[in-house]
Amino acid sequence: VRGMEAEGCPFQGVLYAGVMVVKDDPYLIEYNVRFGDPECQPMMMRLQDDLLDVLYACATGKLAGYKNGLSFSANTALVVVMAAQGYPGSYSKGGSITGIHEADALPGVKVFHAGTAKNDAEEIISFGGRVLAVSASAPTVAEAQSRAYEAVDHIIFPEGFCRRDIGWRAVRAKGKAA
Repeated sequence: VRGMEAEGCPFQGVLYAGVMVVKDDPYLIEYNVRFGDPECQPMMMRLQDDLLDVLYACATGKLAGYKNGLSFSANTALVVVMAAQGYPGSYSKGGSITGIHEADALPGVKVFHAGTAKNDAEEIISFGGRVLAVSASAPTVAEAQSRAYEAVDHIIFPEGFCRRDIGWRAVRAKGKAA
């Protein structure tokens, strides 16, 4: 970013940095000039500004003075990815998915579609490896985690799976601090 600015072409836009922390040391895995998916979804759950206004301010060079900065909810948010069996390797497509509307209706929950489609009968089916991103927001990590997994449990996706350990380190760390 500094190099681009020094060359008279300052960076303007979204810069996603994929970082892994190993034994308290951060490592840059990747970076992209786009939002990370599904990483941005918990951020969008907390963003209190209109995203279109934020993107317009960025595109017109006015983000630095945007409303004294972006506004985010104090809540915690996390995301649980529901993936097709076999992902990240070879996976099948076309598995039926139901219960999304019920999950999405839960307080503080938003189900983002990542790899879904509709079949000829207008039913939602899997069409990618990462199929759904079930995001939840709540005052604490434990509550957000509980909401996300409650929503996951409303979704019937026999050809899918999800990890059941998302957020456990943060929940454990908060428990030790209490």
